[in-house]
Amino acid sequence: MLLPYLNENLIEAGCDEAGRGCLAGPVVAAAVVLPKDFRHELLNDSKKLSEKQRDKLRPIVEKEALAWGVGFVDFDEIDKINILNASFLAMHRAIEQLKVLPAHLLIDGNRFKPYEGIDHTCVIKGDGKYLSIAAASILAKTHRDEYMQKMHEQYPVYAWDKNKGYPTKAHRHAIKAHGPTPIHRMSFRLLDEQLSLDL
Repeated sequence: MLLPYLNENLIEAGCDEAGRGCLAGPVVAAAVVLPKDFRHELLNDSKKLSEKQRDKLRPIVEKEALAWGVGFVDFDEIDKINILNASFLAMHRAIEQLKVLPAHLLIDGNRFKPYEGIDHTCVIKGDGKYLSIAAASILAKTHRDEYMQKMHEQYPVYAWDKNKGYPTKAHRHAIKAHGPTPIHRMSFRLLDEQLSLDL
């Protein structure tokens, strides 16, 4: 059972990101402020839900949340500042969009660059512990998947409709066969050694 909050008397926002391990596309983060009494039997860590369940939950979270925001950091920015800093920046961009200012942030993971004026708590595997982080994980994942689906229509050979930019065998074979696209992260190792040894 996920917890509704860490601090009962503070307005809290849960924050999570999606796409850190991808070879292409942006890293996307979300910040969500839920009502203290919000409950939904489906809401859980987005990785434990099917795509259909995530798509069902997204409009519910967006409608019921007191505030929510989604932040994108693009592939070229990732290459400039590295993926860890890009993840923090995406979270900061999501927090900036909140129409209700939280007093505290619940961050999924073990590291965060403090957001000026708001205290935070890092929670390892927080998307499986707190409702607000789980809600943020749903929004980050579905907004990113939506973007990658659009990119798939432009670059169908990479099968982003299925892998969403993650380093699957099919994705890496397509990079080897066709080269990288403009939205590939050039600072990432796009081919693994086994593929490059086959040359």
